[in-house]
Amino acid sequence: MSTHNSYQRDAIGRSNPIFSQIRSTVETAFYGNNMTHVPDVATAYELATQDPGTIKTDLPIYRPTDLGLPEDAKMLVTNTGKVVGRTAQARRILGNPGVDEADMAGRLRQAIYESRDKKFIKADVFVGLDQDFIVRAHLAIPNGFANNLLSYMLNFQPITKAYQEMFENSVAYPEGDIYIYADPTYHDPDYPDGLALFDPEHNVAAILGMSYFGELKKSTLTLAWSIAHRHGYVACHGGLKAFHFKDKQDQVFAMFGLSGSGKSTLTHNKHGYKYDITVLHDDAFVINRKSGQSVALEPSYFDKTNDYPMTSDETKYFMTVQNVGVTLDDQQRKVLVTEDLRNGNGRTIKSRYASTNRVDKENAPINAIFWIMKDDSLPPVIKVDDATLAATFGVTLATKRSTAENLIGDVDRNALVIEPFANPFRVYPLSQDYHDFKALFEERHLDCYLLNTGYFGDKKVPKEITLGALEAVVNDTAEWESFAGLDHMQALKLADFPIAADDPAYRKLVADRLEIRSNFVDHYQHSNDDRLPQEVTDVLVKLQRQLTEQPAKP
Repeated sequence: MSTHNSYQRDAIGRSNPIFSQIRSTVETAFYGNNMTHVPDVATAYELATQDPGTIKTDLPIYRPTDLGLPEDAKMLVTNTGKVVGRTAQARRILGNPGVDEADMAGRLRQAIYESRDKKFIKADVFVGLDQDFIVRAHLAIPNGFANNLLSYMLNFQPITKAYQEMFENSVAYPEGDIYIYADPTYHDPDYPDGLALFDPEHNVAAILGMSYFGELKKSTLTLAWSIAHRHGYVACHGGLKAFHFKDKQDQVFAMFGLSGSGKSTLTHNKHGYKYDITVLHDDAFVINRKSGQSVALEPSYFDKTNDYPMTSDETKYFMTVQNVGVTLDDQQRKVLVTEDLRNGNGRTIKSRYASTNRVDKENAPINAIFWIMKDDSLPPVIKVDDATLAATFGVTLATKRSTAENLIGDVDRNALVIEPFANPFRVYPLSQDYHDFKALFEERHLDCYLLNTGYFGDKKVPKEITLGALEAVVNDTAEWESFAGLDHMQALKLADFPIAADDPAYRKLVADRLEIRSNFVDHYQHSNDDRLPQEVTDVLVKLQRQLTEQPAKP
């Protein structure tokens, strides 16, 4: 999927849909005299070691030369200030109500003009790791933020000879390259918490006033997912793993959940090496709507460090590390203090070598989707056997906020929230994702499961229960029972998690949680030009009536 960054002269102008006011403003900045191109990862590493805010630890990076790094490369730490997560409230998307292109273009021009005396560094990467889907992206950021540039090049695919050939041989589409202009030091007076401006139809974004690396990663994925969506792919913020067999069909599972939901744990777990497992990715991939095959968008992992003390083997695969502590070990070596002791949401760019069973494309078609919830009204595992209901639970995925988010104002992090398809980075109408996922269930006959990885009532669902459920599905040994008499829903039989299906209070609780979903849909319908199909509301109302107007089926 070759994107473009050069054109025949007669193709340059308003008549070419690749161009726009915002795109021209952003791209032009990349050619200024204040821009220095960083050609490779090794150069970016050397720049990062010289940044004033960098801490060069004494921890060696595993297989550094295979990653394009110097042979003696060490893990680098950089820390931001008060904000250590993404600021969703800063996002402004062209095409959304209240976002005026002329106004935003003026703000962007001012930001670039006021930064003309700053020295910037820029780099190029690929997003997508197979000839079926690969796009080129460019990042520009001021000097002093070389750690973020290095993390960007390590998180995505640096441009090498092999990947350049892959890119050149991929399908050409009428799309421009992705451009991300970032200036953490510039603060628009009307956006004190930062401004993340997206022109998704033209593959550009500007990230102003925010230094958290996740803003750069997710803005790039936002635009790459949007490109994929326009060209026959389903955009997926989740993890995908495959169980391979010689005597039966492979089982390919996709897990969708927000940061902290358990999707990475479920994706990477090796199940005691009982199966031949491959991992595509734990955060970002796309599914071909026709073939069901999937492609990873990133080679590396942007992982939380809270579960990895210095005694953990996983720290071996860290490359750059953000928002963690540093101390000296008994040999006077600078090492990491993790476990979110310094602050929440400590992060690392972890190399692909953390997965011995990693693939960049899953050729076996997907056959099951798992929506990961944190809704204490739901038992640990539910099977849904209706395409409309399966897509509805995706579009009303209920969860809780994570420490990866910088929440502005008085927001209860523990409150139940709806995050459709666990993807807060969508920049196209939600109804289109609904139809895409419903088509996967309906046309490709995918199975659907709801996983509650939080609490069922007041009892925590341990990860061993969830992992055991995955194995039961793989082995076709799961025992199912009607879930509270509801149509098309069955619960996994678990002795430690009995369901009080006949208890009026419990039935009301489930009905109330379904009403939260219905209210979300109603609010969406009345506050957006986009409309979800009426069937979404109808199926939720039907379930609520079954819970409140009739007893459970035996």
